[in-house]
Amino acid sequence: MANEKCDDAKPAAAPVPAPAGERMVMCVKFGKMMPGLDRVPWKGEIGKRVYETVSKEAWKLWLEHSKMVMNEYRLNPLDPNSQKIMEQQMEQFFFGEGARLPEGYVAPKTKG
Repeated sequence: MANEKCDDAKPAAAPVPAPAGERMVMCVKFGKMMPGLDRVPWKGEIGKRVYETVSKEAWKLWLEHSKMVMNEYRLNPLDPNSQKIMEQQMEQFFFGEGARLPEGYVAPKTKG
């Protein structure tokens, strides 16, 4: 009769349950299940893709990156051409090879 107890075996890690009411997504940026956004963050097809595949944490990274893009390209959020550039940057950031920094961009020096 085979030994039914295996002392060396470790129990498999149980999946972490989502907090009550939290929507989970397989995050394209982090490659794991994470809490998703509460609403579609952008109009159109890109907004739907982001909602379905981007976590709240990854969206926070994008918001910080988007500030730099807006400033460096001197974009106006109300201008349709500026919105198009932001959509292209968002596409690259989440679904491409990563957003490229504007030509000649120099990161600000950190204090400390």
